[in-house]
Amino acid sequence: VSPAKDVDGFHPFNLGRLLSAGKGEGKPPLFVACTPAGIMALIREAGVDPRGKEAVVLGRSVIVGKPVAQLLLAENCTVTSAHSKTKDLPGVVRRADLVIAAVGRPEMVKGDWLKPGATVIDVGINHIERDGKGKLVGDCDYASCEKVASAITPVPGGVGPMTIACLLRNTVRAACAQKGIAIPEL
Repeated sequence: VSPAKDVDGFHPFNLGRLLSAGKGEGKPPLFVACTPAGIMALIREAGVDPRGKEAVVLGRSVIVGKPVAQLLLAENCTVTSAHSKTKDLPGVVRRADLVIAAVGRPEMVKGDWLKPGATVIDVGINHIERDGKGKLVGDCDYASCEKVASAITPVPGGVGPMTIACLLRNTVRAACAQKGIAIPEL
């Protein structure tokens, strides 16, 4: 797929530009991966200014973890990338003002892992069996985390709809670019 048509934002060209561009440095990617872009939109919508904040990104995937860490760095946030094998993971998470959970483990992050007032973006989508029924849960134990966090995204219904919205935004932008018409600010 041509980088100009890479509305998912996964092409090495777009990922490379994301990794090499910071505030005022290098050229930005043609398209930012949709889930990380949606996460940043949710952070802005929650009224959180990442500048100077400490963030922990749980997960190191090329689809979510690495791109969202880069986007946060570009916003002058201090970022720690962590994963399921990180030593003293609860202690690492407890330092964060902003927690992005994209590790792929159902209900792994507990409320007592969180700094009081932290903003939590739960990217996980896990199918589990509970009480003989299938259920979707995130990477965070929502019930315990919502008692500590100032804001937390639900699963389902949080990051997923933002991902779709960002995919549609990228699609409109790509179509406009292909037709040579002005790209609207979306």
